[in-house]
Amino acid sequence: MHKQNKYTVSHAPFWHDGDTIATMNLNLILAALPAAIFGILKFGAPALGVLSLAVSSAILWELAFNFISKRDITIADYDAAAIGMLVGMMLPATAPWWIVLIGTLIAVVVGKMIYGGIGGNPFNPAVVGIAVLLVSWKQIFDFDAALLNYEFGFTALAPLAALKHQGVAAMDLFQTRDLAMGCQVGSIGTVFGAGIILGGIYLILRGYIRWEISLSYVAGILLTAFLFRLVNPDIYASPLFHLFTGYTLLGAFFLATENSSSPVNLVPMIIYGAMGGVMTILIRNIGSYPDGTVFAILLINLINPLIDRIRPKALGKGVNNA
Repeated sequence: MHKQNKYTVSHAPFWHDGDTIATMNLNLILAALPAAIFGILKFGAPALGVLSLAVSSAILWELAFNFISKRDITIADYDAAAIGMLVGMMLPATAPWWIVLIGTLIAVVVGKMIYGGIGGNPFNPAVVGIAVLLVSWKQIFDFDAALLNYEFGFTALAPLAALKHQGVAAMDLFQTRDLAMGCQVGSIGTVFGAGIILGGIYLILRGYIRWEISLSYVAGILLTAFLFRLVNPDIYASPLFHLFTGYTLLGAFFLATENSSSPVNLVPMIIYGAMGGVMTILIRNIGSYPDGTVFAILLINLINPLIDRIRPKALGKGVNNA
């Protein structure tokens, strides 16, 4: 009997710098730490509790699924830990324990494991978990109400009033600086915009995410918000305000760039990122949700297989060799 050649095909991501999946996920968690630690310092022990429960429960959900489905144990690749970290970062510090457990359950089991595990998921698992929570318990994500009893020690109203005589540009500059440094209410891991940017740059330099997606996503945000602002500056916020609030930066660097649910070709990456930015602003400005990042990313995840078919013509294709 002749021996058959066997070809080993690995799961996504198909491009990498030689590191293992575990190393990549550890670096992703490391990149998220500046924003997460700032959130813990800002919101205190409740934030630490939410993040700890999110990471640990995500690992336990994957472990339980491995046992029930009689699959190999996969928690050593730290993918569940990374998913739990992102879910926790998108929750308010006041999130009840059961919300955290439901969010990680949906993210790990529904968003990832039922598709066969890492590399098979068509949607970002963390985004799936948060999207279900947003639709089901919208009031939990009303950060102004949820964080009503917190004493932050800052207010944007007084400084902005003092800058009114300097014009709109000065007010926007001051507001942007404060927002980037965490002077805002929001989820645990998204208020410190500068920390998210640092983490994103780290991931780009290490080759774990594609800068084309992040840059085009940010460009889509800025351009669409600018056009709305141009139409009516009294109603619509500035592009930089949109960039540094909500889940925008987390979406640009940590959510839209998830390997299994994002394109691998250049033109599709640019289209994918830009459409995500455009949809985020459209949902924010004319939709029913104040932050459209989560739903925008789900939409571009959905069309990813279609737009990733756009690629350069194969070498020699269409050439008449007669």
